[in-house]
Amino acid sequence: MRRIALVIILCLGAFLRLYLLPSLPPSLTWDEASWGYNAYSISIDGKDEFGRFFPITYLESFGDYKPPVYAYLTAPFVKLLGLNELSVRLPSALLGVATVLLTYLLTKKIFTSASENKRETIALLSSGILAISPWHIMLSRAAFEANVATFFIVLGTFLFLVSLEKRWILPFSVLSFILSMYTFNTARVFVPLFGTFLLTFYLKDLLRDKKNLLISLGLGLFLFLPLFFFLLTPQAQLRYREVNIFSDPSVVITANREIENDGNALWSKIIHNRRVGYGLSYIKHYLDNFDPLFLFTRGDGNPKFSIQDVGQLYIWEIPFFVFGILFLFRKREGFFLIVPFWILLGIVPAAVARETPHALRIETILPTFQILSAYGLYHFFEFFRNKSFRINLFTPLVLIVGFLVIFNLLYFLHNYTVHYPREYSNEWQYGYREAMEYVSLNKNSYENIYFTEGLGRPYIYFLFHSKYPPSSFRNNSTVYKDAAGFIHVARIDNIFFQEDLHKGVDILAKNLFIGEPGKLPAKIKILKQFRKLDGQVVLVAYERNIQDEKLK
Repeated sequence: MRRIALVIILCLGAFLRLYLLPSLPPSLTWDEASWGYNAYSISIDGKDEFGRFFPITYLESFGDYKPPVYAYLTAPFVKLLGLNELSVRLPSALLGVATVLLTYLLTKKIFTSASENKRETIALLSSGILAISPWHIMLSRAAFEANVATFFIVLGTFLFLVSLEKRWILPFSVLSFILSMYTFNTARVFVPLFGTFLLTFYLKDLLRDKKNLLISLGLGLFLFLPLFFFLLTPQAQLRYREVNIFSDPSVVITANREIENDGNALWSKIIHNRRVGYGLSYIKHYLDNFDPLFLFTRGDGNPKFSIQDVGQLYIWEIPFFVFGILFLFRKREGFFLIVPFWILLGIVPAAVARETPHALRIETILPTFQILSAYGLYHFFEFFRNKSFRINLFTPLVLIVGFLVIFNLLYFLHNYTVHYPREYSNEWQYGYREAMEYVSLNKNSYENIYFTEGLGRPYIYFLFHSKYPPSSFRNNSTVYKDAAGFIHVARIDNIFFQEDLHKGVDILAKNLFIGEPGKLPAKIKILKQFRKLDGQVVLVAYERNIQDEKLK
């Protein structure tokens, strides 16, 4: 019966992550297009889009220096299925389903001292809650490398617990953790912290096989070294400098003003020290990730990670989540400490960023929240199962909770599949595909094509949707870095990408322009409009009157 229940959970998890995958979300983000094109390039000649041969530590991409694992996972799918939305998103979706299975296995290992029936029930509940989790569903359905890193972290933790009994498994746990660090930036901070916790708390068990422990640590150090040296470079710190709270000058300005108001007194320099200010800012950003509105009602403010009217967790989870925390420390079963430390350490790197709470950057803590909800749910029903009441409360409560679970799930799915694509297609750069297909179709009919950069990074969509040969891109493009170090592609063949569409234009040539509707010049011939799913025009293809240009 339990195996049947697990199969049902996995089938449900797979359906929720794979159904309509190419078209829901409605379009590719530029990061997804970049993963796809880099995978396409690697599958052809072993080089990334800019010609680095089998890159190990990063993909240069837009100058954000992405960890490369997702591209390597995507390359076989691109080779088999072609360069399209499905092949780009499949690695995330499939490993999302695998994470549901791993959650079942991991939960059984965590509560190893509990009875067999209890372990099985909590494990099934944990995997079931993750299978229907709006948080995990949304991040599994797009090419988010964070979702793949979460898979490797869950796998690494499960293998670590297995290795306490079967020592030879430990190197595979280390390998999985290291892979997560080559997959997502947050894991580069979290994994060393979490690994230190595991090593410290379970050192006595690990020392029973010192040789295997040394081999595992040596393997981890060897695999980490290339990444370590890369992290010391300015390129690796570029993204950090862009998003971290410690580059916020307002903290320093406020501190200096307060000290000046206090007459530069020594005590004021201590109280209003900028380090104190940054410390308080960090604590605030850390605690933001526990905001009940974020977790249970509104979700992340970025529509790519939340449909905006359902939390990262379901609202019905609130009491069981709280019960789970209370019972976890009361029962203290098995390796229970892994759960709270996983959560507390998982938020450490995310709190450094200015944007908090942030569902993507703290996805590394999944499935701990689901495990807590499952643990609380189990003990809640056990209380009513074992207590004697004048009336039977167990069955009605099961029906009520079951109804709430189904209602919340259906409400989320209805909004996600029906309303969400129409309301938030702009968040997924909808319109680029149709525009780039139009450009590819008409590329040879014009001497020059000018495409707006107003929507951000259009070149990658042209490369992706035209399946432009990577070797040709490297030879027939104009690429430059801006002052911040980010990469821009100004030209591919006769296609120019620029903010000001009409700057430097050869007015005597036959030109095609793709611009934003609010920035159209006078006296143009509109050829085609590209609309978002809500009907609003997002891009316009047009020609300018050559005679009018000559008169000017």
